[in-house]
Amino acid sequence: MKIYIALPALNEADFISTTLDCIVNQQTTIDYETIICVNQPDEWWENPEKISICKNNIKTLKMLESYQKHLSISIIDRCSKGKGWKGKEIGVGYARKTIMDFISEEAADEDIIISMDADTLIDSDYVESIAQNFIKNPDAMAISAPYYHPLSGNEDADKSMLRYEIYMRNYALNMLHIDSPFAYTALGSAIAYKQWAYRKIGGMSPVKSGEDFYFLQQIRKVGKLIIWNDSVVRPAARFSDRVFFGTGPAMIKGNEGNWESYPIYHISLFDHVLDFYKNIETLYQKDLPLVFLDYLKEQFKNQNFLEPLRKNFKNITQFKKAVHTKVDGLRILQFMKAKQKELNYDDLSSLKENISFHFAKDGISPSDYLNRNLENMEDLIYFRDLLFEKELKMLKLKKD
Repeated sequence: MKIYIALPALNEADFISTTLDCIVNQQTTIDYETIICVNQPDEWWENPEKISICKNNIKTLKMLESYQKHLSISIIDRCSKGKGWKGKEIGVGYARKTIMDFISEEAADEDIIISMDADTLIDSDYVESIAQNFIKNPDAMAISAPYYHPLSGNEDADKSMLRYEIYMRNYALNMLHIDSPFAYTALGSAIAYKQWAYRKIGGMSPVKSGEDFYFLQQIRKVGKLIIWNDSVVRPAARFSDRVFFGTGPAMIKGNEGNWESYPIYHISLFDHVLDFYKNIETLYQKDLPLVFLDYLKEQFKNQNFLEPLRKNFKNITQFKKAVHTKVDGLRILQFMKAKQKELNYDDLSSLKENISFHFAKDGISPSDYLNRNLENMEDLIYFRDLLFEKELKMLKLKKD
């Protein structure tokens, strides 16, 4: 077994050395190699507003050379003049796909690829923990590891990061509560997978953003995804427009007071999905008046979209799998966004109601959170850490 660590890097000269130091300090006897793709669109060399990023990338290339004395590194140069992305090839999705395709040319089926970002911190046992996780679960295709964004010391950035993480953890907790197959958080900095799994799903789609989301969703549709790991990943979070959606853009919007795209979904919305799940066996025979089902009929523009599944899958087990394949994580997220907006739920009220439900048996007193808000740093830290600890407990229960 060999492990490959996949790192896309764009404008990371000030951050990547900390990540590389973490990789150098891994305590494992397993052979591992780091593949780094330093990248940006080639046209940025002619753009006065972007040329500083191009120069930053060249600085990164030179820095990587010094690490080759201490670390097995392969460097993919997609940033030097003439070597950058061209045309529609743009975004971290192309960088990740380039790295993974590079690895795929030499990796054996049982080799492991660990996906990270160039500003991510990992403990010295992270690589070993991933390896042991796969050894204990030989049929697993991939791992979505727990994460925790460290504070940066920049108050505006930290407030935005905490608010975004609260959004993600609230969503994850409720997806775990309804036992959705898509109850995981997709972060490109906290994913690992087997090489045979990458080949099985036909590789990674080089979308401009969200490649991690679509990658794990495809994995989940065809095989086993582990949503627990003993060592936690600590990704950096900073204002960034390098991707079209995700942590960086969310923080920029949030810092401007715009959280419309990242609401705190009310727990009642997940109950509609749960009702749908609980009635799948009945839906094998006939439709029911369910809120989520009615929404899906509108989305698919087909009042009878379940009928082909009933005809093509001859038992309830196959039907359930087909339903989850069609009604996937993206459809659930779209439903949440549409209904949250339609019903105009308030973020803070939704969060407190969700906490009241999820922590009813945990000894958390309402007086601990009812007077808190989503503006104060202390309160944001409180909510984030509360949800983080609860999510870890729920993930461990799924593992056990």
